Amino acid sequence: MRLTVHPGSFAGGRAVVPGDKSIAHRWLILAATAEGRSELQGLPSALDVKATARALARLLSPAIGSRLDGWTSNPGPTRNGDRSTRNDPRPQVAARTRFTSMLEVEGRGRVGLQPAQGPLDCGNSGTTMRLLCGVLASTPFETVLEGDASLATRPMERVAAPLRAMGARVKTDHGHAPVTVRGGTLRGIEHRSEVPSAQVKSAVLLAGLTAEDETTVLEEADTRDHMERALSNLGAPVRIEPGRVSVRAFQHPGFGAKVPGDASSAAFLVAAAALTGRALVIEGVGVNPTRTHYLQVLGRMGVRSHLEELEVELGEPVGRLEVEACDGLTGTVVDAGELPLVIDEVPILAFVAVHAVGETRFEAAADLREKESDRLGGLAEAIRALGGSAAVEGDELLVVGDGLRGGTAEARGDHRMAMAIAVSALAARAPISIDGIEAADVSFPGFVSTLASLGVRFED
Repeated sequence: MRLTVHPGSFAGGRAVVPGDKSIAHRWLILAATAEGRSELQGLPSALDVKATARALARLLSPAIGSRLDGWTSNPGPTRNGDRSTRNDPRPQVAARTRFTSMLEVEGRGRVGLQPAQGPLDCGNSGTTMRLLCGVLASTPFETVLEGDASLATRPMERVAAPLRAMGARVKTDHGHAPVTVRGGTLRGIEHRSEVPSAQVKSAVLLAGLTAEDETTVLEEADTRDHMERALSNLGAPVRIEPGRVSVRAFQHPGFGAKVPGDASSAAFLVAAAALTGRALVIEGVGVNPTRTHYLQVLGRMGVRSHLEELEVELGEPVGRLEVEACDGLTGTVVDAGELPLVIDEVPILAFVAVHAVGETRFEAAADLREKESDRLGGLAEAIRALGGSAAVEGDELLVVGDGLRGGTAEARGDHRMAMAIAVSALAARAPISIDGIEAADVSFPGFVSTLASLGVRFED
């Protein structure tokens, strides 16, 4: 689907974003493997999250799995009133999209998992595949996990290797999907991640919940800590220290919690405000410091923002994000130590940088080649296609702040690329068309309608 975005058409105001995708994956898994009833509110209808729910449904009894299947069939975000989602001529002061999905799961513990009839389809979701490998590492049966063509290109040995060391039998196809897991009796290990990865850390911790002795993950760079926060709040014997997290065997109970708004989704709205010089308030968003480092990068570029924590959900801080009107942007450097903290936000940061004064450099960005698309090369090509200046130098991305002329760019089936191009169009010299905007639904269902309710004008 092609969508054209008109420059300057962003009014700012107040907004909400869908539930956090990273948290939703983890809480769904914890609900399905809990002993007792869990109630999850605010689950996003993102395609990746639905992939996790569908896969889990295949591993549970029909009575329990049917609830998960039923939830995946629910519609996405709902609208208040009869507001049009596009080209609404009325002034916009607040985004009125609400994300109100709830799910109840009656778990029977890890022992309640059963063999799936056929392979589990993880769709485009690397999080689904890697985290489920950790869950399946102790099951007394064999499971095959597969996905789409994009997922089949992403590295899986980084999660398979530590699970093998724990005692599971894990087979990949030359390091990629499909992945076959036959669980077994697990022993605790000390695993040092070669590449900073919250997915690998979470998978190893999930396996460690059934292992003999302690399981430890060592990290040279901080990664998102949603799994350890949740486990700690559920009473698991978790030890969290700088660069180190450990867990011992534990069967967690059921729980109730509301998923915070997605901090990474919020980044696109923050960027829209920054590029148009508008003020913005995002309510009910997750303010976990392992997810908001992009605000520090934008702060160096001239974007003033403020986070306020208002409540806590299963260990996750939730609050309000306020963005002040911005009167100009300057380039910056995201170095090798910082890049893992903003790995998901690099696409939008790069497309903001193209409108900044001077150069912006993203160092040691090789891991971007192995995302939903080759984001490293794809970002440079998309920026150049729209009249901007960007280049890949080894494993670094260099963006020069010459602005964008306008034109058409391809999202390459990558949700973050699609949204980054759409937002960057707000500061372009002429309209920009995005081929493949529907990819945004992978992580931000309602992305287009949310922007429309904030004043953005589109054409199909």
